[in-house]
Order: sequence, then structure tokens, then C-alpha cells
Amino acid sequence: MTEVFEYGVIVAFIYTFLTLSYLVIKTFSFGKKQLLSKPQGEIQKGVIYALGKGLLPWEKESASRNLPTYVAGVLYHSGIFLTILYTLFEVFSIVLVNWLLHFFQTFILIGFLCGLGLLIKRILKDSLRKISCPDDFVANILVDIFLLSAFLNTFYTGIKLIFFSVTILLLLYIPAGKIRHCFFFFYSRILFGIFFGRRGVLPHKPGRA
Repeated sequence: MTEVFEYGVIVAFIYTFLTLSYLVIKTFSFGKKQLLSKPQGEIQKGVIYALGKGLLPWEKESASRNLPTYVAGVLYHSGIFLTILYTLFEVFSIVLVNWLLHFFQTFILIGFLCGLGLLIKRILKDSLRKISCPDDFVANILVDIFLLSAFLNTFYTGIKLIFFSVTILLLLYIPAGKIRHCFFFFYSRILFGIFFGRRGVLPHKPGRA
């Protein structure tokens, strides 16, 4: 029975990757806007900034004004990516040495707690709750359950089928819901860096507001 769910996780991974890739390719159907102005900067530097220094809180006004939320978000997403990696280890029956297992346990738990905290904040804070849609809550809850089931699985493999079931459900939901931003985030940051790097806006030059 476990093997069936392992294959299910693999198939779900493939489906999610192909679907997200199709969505990215589909964006090219809008055509490419012809840029007539002369480049004022370097595209490569813009992309490097967008994927590097540009992600730091002091480079983003909204993040610097909400530093605890920013840190929680970073830890949350780090926990998610590590949980996905842990899931692949489980699917392919790769045995983890003790220190690596403890590493996964620690960050998966931290990710879960941060995700739960962000969910509670969205529920309790009136300004956030008003701009939230059902998908915001479903996505957060589904990911939190994924993290929790993975964490419990590190201690008790008897829930592996539950863990794999949640994983499959999450993977199938990703292309349809807001969780797909985990894939489009990097794509959009690259486009952002290309556009503003070419214009010479990124990276910010000393003395420029």
C-alpha cells in the first residue's frame, strides 16, 4: 500500500511541475513588448539584485515596517522547501543520518509554528482579514497540515500514508491556488530584475532615492 502512495506522490510532483511550467510558457503568448529606448543599465545586475539584496527587509519598505512578519515568512517558506526535500527522501526511501534528521525536524517545526502564527494573524487582524479571500486560508491551512504531518512522520512512520495523502492533495492544489506563487515568485523576480536592470533603476545607485 505504501508503494502506491509513493508513486502517487511522484505522479503529483510531475503533474505540478508540468502544469506550472505550462502556465509560465503560456505567459509568452501575450507577445514581447518592443523596447525602443536605449538601455541605461545591465540586465544581469538587475536580476542578481532582484534575487539577492533586493529581498532583504531594508530594501523593501513594507518588510522593514513589519520585520517580525517578514522573518516569520522567511522561516515559513524555508520550512516548506525543506519539507518538500524531506518528502522526496521519504518517497525514495533515503535514510537520513541523525544530525540531518534533527535538522529537518527543527526547521519543519519552526516552519509550522510560523505558518500557524501567520494564519492566526490573518484571522485576528481586521485589516488583513478584510482583504483575504478563501484561498488565503485554505492554502495556509493545507500547507500547515503538510508541515505538521511531515514533522510527526519523522517520529512515527505509522502515519506515512496520511503524510503522503496530504502531500498529494497539496501538490494537486498548488497549480489551482495561490500556492503557485512559490514557483512564480522566482519567475516574476527575474522579469522584475530584467526590466528595471535595463532601465538602470536596479541595483540602486548611491545617492538615488
